[in-house]
Amino acid sequence: MPTEKAQAKYRQIAEHLRRGILEGEYPAGQPLPSEEVLAKQFGVTRPTVRQGIAELRAAGMVEVMMGRGMFVRSPHTRPSLTRPRGVRRDADGRYVEADGLRWTDAEGVAITRTDAPVALADLLRIPPGEPMLTYDALQTADHGRLRQLHRTYVPFSVLVGTKYEEEPPPPAPALYTALAELGQALHFTEHVRTRMPLPDQANALRLPDGVPMLHILRTTLNTQDKPLALEEFHLPGDDLELSYPLR
Repeated sequence: MPTEKAQAKYRQIAEHLRRGILEGEYPAGQPLPSEEVLAKQFGVTRPTVRQGIAELRAAGMVEVMMGRGMFVRSPHTRPSLTRPRGVRRDADGRYVEADGLRWTDAEGVAITRTDAPVALADLLRIPPGEPMLTYDALQTADHGRLRQLHRTYVPFSVLVGTKYEEEPPPPAPALYTALAELGQALHFTEHVRTRMPLPDQANALRLPDGVPMLHILRTTLNTQDKPLALEEFHLPGDDLELSYPLR
């Protein structure tokens, strides 16, 4: 048992397991003691154990497999979920996500009018401050097991001269069909990076402390490479990989 009395309990747990992993007590690919066992060993609650495990997950030393437990990460371990990225058209002509998941808006879509900040204006090739329609949704799939934050931006200038000057278009992916019906032929680009979530994002995505998220920006363009819309996706980044076809 650790002897540092001043050290927080969750850090004691993390250090105890870290030493066991580095010294070979817990080999790569093998399970760690359960939350219940660790809670009894350290005289703490299970949330405290999870906080310690979160430190090791953030360091890339541990992975948690749904329904199976906690394991020492092996360099050869595959993520529990691989999501193909891309947009395709189904037999009915609708645009759908390549991963085939059916996402449900958990809290409804919030629609607001915003002014384009510099960074987004650059991606959309519009003047900073141009008004945009912004759609925000927390989405779930697979009976709530999968979660993502999805935001869609549509510049007002894209809607000038269309029926959507009077009524807002639907958010993506239905937005793609609406743009196609206006005569636009579409293609897409995505930019992917990782970053640590803000507190409200971590709460919405149910991310443990120390776990990063994937931040994806998708631009919808027409045949002249003019950006028509921009989407932001925030996804849990702990046990997920994204797959892209190369053409």
